Amino acid sequence: MITANMTSRGEVLQHMEGFLKDNLGTFLKSVESSWQPSDYLPDSRLDTFFDEVKLLRERAKELSYDLLAVLIGDTITEEALPNYEAWFHQLDDLNRDPDNGWAQWIRGWTAEENRHGDLLNRYLYLSGRVNMREFEVSTQYLIADGFDLGTAHDPYRAFVYTSYQETATNLSHRRVGQLARKVGDDGLSKICGMIAGDENRHARVYKTFVEKIFEVDPSEMMLAFEDMMRKKIVMPAHYMREMGVEMGKTFGHFTDAAQRLGVYTSHDYTDILDTLIADWKIDQITGLTGAAENAREYIMALPNRLRRVADRMSVPKLEYKFKWIE
Repeated sequence: MITANMTSRGEVLQHMEGFLKDNLGTFLKSVESSWQPSDYLPDSRLDTFFDEVKLLRERAKELSYDLLAVLIGDTITEEALPNYEAWFHQLDDLNRDPDNGWAQWIRGWTAEENRHGDLLNRYLYLSGRVNMREFEVSTQYLIADGFDLGTAHDPYRAFVYTSYQETATNLSHRRVGQLARKVGDDGLSKICGMIAGDENRHARVYKTFVEKIFEVDPSEMMLAFEDMMRKKIVMPAHYMREMGVEMGKTFGHFTDAAQRLGVYTSHDYTDILDTLIADWKIDQITGLTGAAENAREYIMALPNRLRRVADRMSVPKLEYKFKWIE
């Protein structure tokens, strides 16, 4: 049972473990019931394989330059999964033994996420529109360079981050799928839709973790939320680069393309914050310390500040040529 007397993050997470184990069957899908990348791609065992690949390539020709660039950037982000799992294992109090609920969640989440990069990678390879070696170089760079998400080893901050980031990823994949459908690539639309569905479910889980922590450790959770928002939520691929390009520069061009398409914008960043504030009922939380009350005031005022900044931002023009696309 979770009680209101807990003073440390370790105690809170330990008592949440029973809740987590009881709900793993809802939070994660069984391997038997999960989709796999091969479900959405031509089957190389069949005589129709080359005809299906030809059709896939014809449909992929209709993707705009920006849309293809965003799809590639999304894929590189998904392919850097080894970094994300390693980051989780570094968080304090989550990995006391390999069989606890948190360890099971991390492994299950990783297993589900692993399919995303595999599926998108194979689609890009078959599309015939991507310089796969340049793409692979960027993926290797991203894993080798690592990242700094501003969470240190704190699970509270990490759950704020994942609540935000998984929501953003769901939005990005879903919108890429919608744009693909508009130009007739129904196959890619389905691919993006399945991935977005996973991301949406994962976002709900992480938001639930934060909600449960607010029930028993509201002040520390509020301070963690404030700290992450002051630092700003950076996407996990913020160090993305191409061969011969300075670390992080390619990511900036990738986000410019996403902004032009409306796949993920500065307004979306603020909308996600609004959603988290509402879902976690930030305005209704009681029992806060003075510092935590100040943190809440900062958080509640932040969306309007961010929206004013976003309203002044111009849509970046198309200038950059990615090495991924020839």
